[in-house]
Amino acid sequence: MKWKTVLAVFIVVLLYLICGGLTFEALEQWYEKKLKDSIALEKTTFLEKHPCVTSDDLEALIKHAVDAVSAGVSPIGNASHSSSYWDFIGGFFFAGTVITTIGYGNIAPSTQGGKIFCILYAIFGIPLFGCLLAGIGDQLGTIFVKSILRVEKIFRISQTKIRVTSTILFILAGCIVFVTIPAVIFKHIEGWTTLEALYFVVITLTTVGIGDYVAGGNQMIKYKPWYKPLVWFWILVGLAYFAAVLSMIGDWLRVLSKKTKEEVGGIKAHAAEWKANVRAEFRETKRRLSVEVHDKLQRAATIRSMEQIKNEKLSERYGQNESAQSFEMSRNVPFCFPTANWNCSREIQSSCHSHGKKTCCQK
Repeated sequence: MKWKTVLAVFIVVLLYLICGGLTFEALEQWYEKKLKDSIALEKTTFLEKHPCVTSDDLEALIKHAVDAVSAGVSPIGNASHSSSYWDFIGGFFFAGTVITTIGYGNIAPSTQGGKIFCILYAIFGIPLFGCLLAGIGDQLGTIFVKSILRVEKIFRISQTKIRVTSTILFILAGCIVFVTIPAVIFKHIEGWTTLEALYFVVITLTTVGIGDYVAGGNQMIKYKPWYKPLVWFWILVGLAYFAAVLSMIGDWLRVLSKKTKEEVGGIKAHAAEWKANVRAEFRETKRRLSVEVHDKLQRAATIRSMEQIKNEKLSERYGQNESAQSFEMSRNVPFCFPTANWNCSREIQSSCHSHGKKTCCQK
């Protein structure tokens, strides 16, 4: 993934977080304020009814109760003495929430040894569970793909239609098996509403694990010994199912991306070929035009030179004619010289007088 793509995704995630923050603020802040006012009113009322209890004593009692809840012990009633979060079943369920990275947070180790062991257990357990999850997801995906191929062979329908329809059916079946049915069971056993049950299922299978609702976490209810292990098995198979769906969608997106890249590559090749053809045609047209212009210029120059030669010949001929005419005229023009002794005839004298000569002249 290129840095520009990473930056674009980061901006989208940041905007998504901002929208989520503003939405949760609008939906939850008023209820938080209401609870704060209610607790303050209850404390004031309690101190007024029991003047022998000081405010410090009440705060200390509340602090102990909060610490007990944080450690997984319910301070309500006497049920906390008869049940434990840290028996084998409870420890098994907590270990499952650690390696699945759900981490509900309703209980947590309080001792130093428990915290150190939890760290080491998570470091080695999370990769191990990841391998198991990937294996189960691959098997489910293989079963799903083989089922699709069988359907394609039987019905001989378009491959795209079969895959899209099969994917939709696979997702719907998974939602029924891993979301709807468990939500109904949790609603019946835990006493939750439909919304609370669906909320717990989705938060668990997405590994968010907020911890406000936990199956088997109500110490007022006496659960069967197999209940929590069965819940963990449901988590395992449900996570594997969603991993298979995501893996399958990822494979199809890669195939689609590959096809898209091939199509884009083909389009680029056609565009490059078209561009090369256009350039070749442009060069050929330019060459033809230059040749035509050169031929026309050469013809024009040839015509001009021919006209010039013709004009020169005409001028030479005209010059020769003029010289001949002038020579002929010069022969007819009399040469007049002044003389005192020559006797000129009348014809010569008239010719001389016609050429402006006053004296006698001779032809």
